[in-house]
Amino acid sequence: MSRDPGEELAQIEAAKSGSVTAFTELVASYQARLFRFLLTRCASHADAEDALQDTFINAFRYLDSYDPRWRFSTWLYRIAIRNASKQQSRYVTELGELGDEESDPLRKCIEASERENLWLTARRLLNDDVYMAMWLRYVEDMSVNDVAAVLERSASWTKVNLMRGRQRLDAALSTAPDAKESEAYGQA
Repeated sequence: MSRDPGEELAQIEAAKSGSVTAFTELVASYQARLFRFLLTRCASHADAEDALQDTFINAFRYLDSYDPRWRFSTWLYRIAIRNASKQQSRYVTELGELGDEESDPLRKCIEASERENLWLTARRLLNDDVYMAMWLRYVEDMSVNDVAAVLERSASWTKVNLMRGRQRLDAALSTAPDAKESEAYGQA
């Protein structure tokens, strides 16, 4: 989604001055993209919704600290990442043995679908930072510099890890027998 920077800056300034309408328009323009991103970072739909709500509450609360030299989306995604990490540490429940899952046709269908989904494969193979970098670059269409700013990394780190992530996915998807897994970039 491409926004007019001048219009967005005017909305931000109006929101800083107390305009609820301006802030509501900012929320509406980022809500769907941010929620989709948070779904990849949170354990459940409900956790993603909570993180999204907390993100916009924090954005409103700290709007005066926003520096217009940087893109608003970069600032907003940084808040979202922090809120998602808070959600991860909440309720972790261990499920015991659930029974005979091998003969469950629904499970087989889900597993077949997951094998075909690039982003599920990426989630499984890549560490969190590399996965986030790839998502922000290729799904959210952020520039390398914006991705680096959101992840609080250098542009060089971002470029290198985007390349390594692509290579890792390519090796996994092409099922090359000599593809080596690197623990530094995956969850092997």
